[in-house]
Amino acid sequence: MNQETLPDEQALLDRFLADNRLFLGPDPEIMRDHRVGPRSDLEQTILEKGLSPHEVHHVRGLLNAALSEAFTMCNQMGAAPGAKWGDLVSGIYTARGDLAMIAPHGIIAFAACCFYPIKFIIKNWISDPTVGVRDGDGFIHNDARYGGIHNTDQSMMMPLFYHGELVCWLSTTIHEGENGACEPGGMPAAAESKYDEGIKMSPFRIVENFQLRRDLVTFLQNSVRDPKLQLEDMKVKLHAVLRLRERVISILDRFGRDVLVGTLRTHLEDVEAEVRRRIRELPDGTTRVIQFMDSSLRENVMQKISLAITVVGDRMIMDFRGSAPQFTNRAVNTNIASFKAALCTGLLQNIWPDLPHTMAVLSPIEIVTDRNSVIDAEGEMPQAMSLMPLFKACVVWTIPMNKLNFSLPQRYSATIASQYDQAATFIYGGLTQHGDVTGNFCGDINGNGQGARSNADGEHSVSPVFGFMCDTGEHEINEEDTPIIRLGAQRLARDRIGWGKYRGGLGYEQIATVRGSAMWGFMTGCEGSKFPSAQGLFAGYSCPSYQLCKIKGVNIFDVLRDTPQAIQEFDIVRLMNERPVSGARYSSVDMGMTFEICNEGELYMICQGSGGGYGDVLERDPALVMKDLAEDLMSHEIARNIYKVVYDEETLIVDEEATRKCREDYRRERTRRGRPFNEFCQDWVRTEPPAGLPYIGSWSDPAIIYAMSGGQRVTMKADQLHGVFMPNPKDVRIAELELQLAQLQRSTGGGE
Repeated sequence: MNQETLPDEQALLDRFLADNRLFLGPDPEIMRDHRVGPRSDLEQTILEKGLSPHEVHHVRGLLNAALSEAFTMCNQMGAAPGAKWGDLVSGIYTARGDLAMIAPHGIIAFAACCFYPIKFIIKNWISDPTVGVRDGDGFIHNDARYGGIHNTDQSMMMPLFYHGELVCWLSTTIHEGENGACEPGGMPAAAESKYDEGIKMSPFRIVENFQLRRDLVTFLQNSVRDPKLQLEDMKVKLHAVLRLRERVISILDRFGRDVLVGTLRTHLEDVEAEVRRRIRELPDGTTRVIQFMDSSLRENVMQKISLAITVVGDRMIMDFRGSAPQFTNRAVNTNIASFKAALCTGLLQNIWPDLPHTMAVLSPIEIVTDRNSVIDAEGEMPQAMSLMPLFKACVVWTIPMNKLNFSLPQRYSATIASQYDQAATFIYGGLTQHGDVTGNFCGDINGNGQGARSNADGEHSVSPVFGFMCDTGEHEINEEDTPIIRLGAQRLARDRIGWGKYRGGLGYEQIATVRGSAMWGFMTGCEGSKFPSAQGLFAGYSCPSYQLCKIKGVNIFDVLRDTPQAIQEFDIVRLMNERPVSGARYSSVDMGMTFEICNEGELYMICQGSGGGYGDVLERDPALVMKDLAEDLMSHEIARNIYKVVYDEETLIVDEEATRKCREDYRRERTRRGRPFNEFCQDWVRTEPPAGLPYIGSWSDPAIIYAMSGGQRVTMKADQLHGVFMPNPKDVRIAELELQLAQLQRSTGGGE
């Protein structure tokens, strides 16, 4: 080959390859980088000239108000339950796609993921002659592999041009729910591949000249169970973005392009600098925490999430190596971009809530993972229930960061134990009493119990773990739209508490049934039935484990009509212990349940969990124990056996001296039971997980991963992870029954 012609030929080859790429899949260069990018030439020029800090402050306030207005429009007009109860957000991004500001309420993670698809559009569509990016365009997206939490969340993204120049991007995102997945409601626990997860929208243009394209709208409506919902909320998100666009253009007209562009960049850099300053305040060192997910939502399996936070100067490293490998055929995986967005949520919600809501808070923090782990899944792995590891990311900060913060003279939030981190709600779908087909989730998801604080009890049912500005919904509205009837709702669940010097906030019971439809069903997407989902802090108790309870083979409406005295109270514990309806089938199972039909009048019962406790139970003020008894939040058994309070059960008057002596005696009993650490380890610590334990993750060495795959124990190197395959639970059950049948036949002398 002629050396002089090589550059031309290389350019021709590069152009050919660029024009003929087989597939523009998720871009690892984009998806693995959570940091704020370098200044553009324009940003550099503007900031070198300098900006008035008063104008920057003023524009920040105006943008904040505009984002809040866009949020409120989606909240007030949206059709999805997620829109009505606050599972949405609006955001503004720089021209290069860096997330600059989020609405002061809403779901941080939605916007913290949205800059990934915007950067995909910038990289791939702006210069593409068949696509391009023009004024009046709007792009839609929901595939978490291109950036997002899971495929139920749909984003509308719009470039804002001013005098022909792209100056920023705008977005709104709503948890829509129904998306045509293999199970209704958009979060299929039964998904065994990404092809079971419903529509998978890589970022594409659905709006031209500020109007929805009807051909693409029809395609999307045809892809879901609820076409009305799909149409209405695309319109809602578009018009909220257009209102946001109007507000930003008015800011541009008043202050000029340079002030807006400079403000967005200054906002990012100010936040990043403040985070580095706060990291420098922390003592150098390493703190650790281990979390476990105890279910794949189809079987029990212990999945380890390991974290070590190391601080050195202004560097913070979050090391998740040693965590469980990804599943090849279970929906509880998440990709690293989504996981980082949840980390951003937890940092802003639990550690530094005074910081502005922007991805810049995570930009200085280094995050290390094992590729192909459950928190860094790649390839074809299903991610429909990525919420399971993402919820852990929202609270994973609380133990290690509170240890680092404990010695600081100034803290930026209360020291707080883990919030209950599960989505304890009913996902539903089927034919409504009005003859419509739909699927979605109930707003009960938004009432998790708060962790106890260092100076006060946790709040009851305060918010979801993923967003502190959401509501729990109005059941009357749900009952108008769907055949779901609530026989018990929002009732605080006695004794299901994280105990401590200060206790965690309680969750509430939910008892649901169906009336007026013969084709309706429920599923749940929740773990924590074997291993507690909210850890205590500084000797506080974890929350209890929680079960899903069912009463099947009965129509409760017939019972209430014919023998109303049979049901004294719709309380889960009483119903399951007393079993007041004869002939019914009572069962208690793990909280992860794939979709199943609920016949009219059958009961499904779950409970939102409590946050973790803070501090030693023996240090709790007896007056607070009596207050919880008076409010029916706990039983006398707990007051006596856990808190060691001596009192009169009728008057709730505490015997102070007897209580002091009881607690002193119990402290001595603790000391007597205590053992030297090395001696304890000799008896307790094992070299590897017990053979019968379905365990995945590292044990003593983070470089070696144990797993159960295909029913067998395997080990693998952490830097060479491969997916774990789980057999179908029905096949497992069939094999168990066949074995029992064969044993029975042998014992009775029968044939094979």
